[in-house]
Order: sequence, then structure tokens, then C-alpha cells
Amino acid sequence: MITLALTGSIGMGKSTVASMFAEAGIPIFDADATVRRLQGPGGRLVPAIEKRFPGTTREGAVDRDALSAAVLGDPDELAALESIVHPAVHHERTRFIVEHGDAPALLFDIPLLFETGGDAAFDKVIVVSAPAAMQRERVMRRASMTPEKFEQIMGRQMPDQEKRARADFIIDTSGPLEDTRKQVKDILTCLGLATGV
Repeated sequence: MITLALTGSIGMGKSTVASMFAEAGIPIFDADATVRRLQGPGGRLVPAIEKRFPGTTREGAVDRDALSAAVLGDPDELAALESIVHPAVHHERTRFIVEHGDAPALLFDIPLLFETGGDAAFDKVIVVSAPAAMQRERVMRRASMTPEKFEQIMGRQMPDQEKRARADFIIDTSGPLEDTRKQVKDILTCLGLATGV
């Protein structure tokens, strides 16, 4: 089994690229989606987060905007949140690997891969990238995004240029979708994986 890590800064197009790998039959572990489920209605992290960060949950789920406001810009508070979230995500990732033990490859969509030192655990790292102006335009279209919040998020993320330098493969999402799809297909071909992309 080949383990692939997919990463890249906010707004680079990771979700689009991940869906293309999924279309090719590669099982995907989405770290962000896992966190949303664990913090969503009835999620098993909700009580622990409310206990540590009072007032950041509502109706049995984490209020993501309230939690973001509580931790962004405060390294100690962010570390406290990560100490709750990361072990739970690791558990879910292990379960995913066991469930797909017979797959020829697995792809792990992990936005903060390099920032958390997780890249060594994978066979190959794929970085999704786009020009800075395009990235900013994409992110600022999101609901509840502000220039200040964008800058705070970018402050936590390794610069794109550095991520690109550490990648085994780079997917540039600045062009048409078909260009992105061809890059995904080329990677799968390079790795000897059958492709339906």
C-alpha cells in the first residue's frame, strides 16, 4: 500500500484535488471533515472542548466561529485545543487504515501536514498550490471570512514556497479543471496506480 499525503495552504484547491483522487478509486481520509464530525452535533469532542473553552459550543455542537475566536492569535490556547483534537484524529486515521487494508493506495488530506511534522509518516507528499493573489481571492469569497482572519490563518501555515520545496509532487490549480485532472492522472500513472480520472 502506498500512503499519500495531500496538503497545501487554505484556498489552494485541496478539496477539488482530493475529489479527483476519490473518482480514481483512491480512498480518502479528510482530516478537516473528521474534525468537523468530531465537533459536530453529538460529536465525542464536544464535551471536552466546552469544558476547556466554555461558551464555544451550542446545541450539542462546537460553534466554530466562537472556538476560532477563542484560539486564533493565542499559541497557548491553540495548543490546548490541539491536545484535545489531534489524538482523536489520529485514532480515526488508524481506524481508516485498518478499514481499507486491501487498497493499493490511501490518500490523507491534511492541511497542516508540515506544520505538525506529520510528513515523515507518508510515502509521498503532494502539495496543492496556486498563485497568492488567486488564493486570497478564493478564500475571501468564503462566508464569515475577514482579512484579519485570513492573515491569522496564513500566520499559522508554512509559506507555499517552502511547502512546494518539500513536496514529492506539486499540483498547480491555477488553470482549468482539466489541467488539474491531468496532473492527478500523471501522479497516479507515475506511482503505478490504475486510474479512472
